[in-house]
Amino acid sequence: MTLSIQQGWAAGVLSCCGIAVGTLCHISAAAFGLSLLLLSSELIFNLIQYAGAFFLCFLGLKTMLSPPGIATGKQSASMKEPVAVFRDAFVINLLNPKTTLFFTAFLPQFISPQQGNVTTQVFILGGLVILLGAASDLTYVFIAVTVGERLQAAAGFRQSRRYFIGAVYIGIGLTTVLSGVFSR
Repeated sequence: MTLSIQQGWAAGVLSCCGIAVGTLCHISAAAFGLSLLLLSSELIFNLIQYAGAFFLCFLGLKTMLSPPGIATGKQSASMKEPVAVFRDAFVINLLNPKTTLFFTAFLPQFISPQQGNVTTQVFILGGLVILLGAASDLTYVFIAVTVGERLQAAAGFRQSRRYFIGAVYIGIGLTTVLSGVFSR
């Protein structure tokens, strides 16, 4: 959403694609049993969770410290390149162990070994989750772009958007850390 507000449709859609590919990695891990290894070690689970939170805070600080954007609407130095947009969304999703937990706990409820290859079933159900998630994420992109266009019209927001966007990243990162600390 933050990238959609800041950079528009293209960044939002690329971010959705990065999230989808990250989700595909989680589905693959669940299909081949790798998720169970991750979930069997509280240390590894926590390390991945904190790495994801650190990455979000890093992105937030990087955004806040970037040079101010150009108010003309042209791409500024603080705008991310398309590859970086995709990569960052992919890494954030990949470093979310709760996604692994979701697929390991959720999908097996709908798998029936009597119905055929279990791995194939995991990929089919996982593909449906990706499609539903993409539809949901693209709805958020639409809302964020609409809100972003209105915010961009306000001179005050143009001057402070990098702080707003950075604070959102940091807030999500800190929430991730705190949810891990308080969930024990």
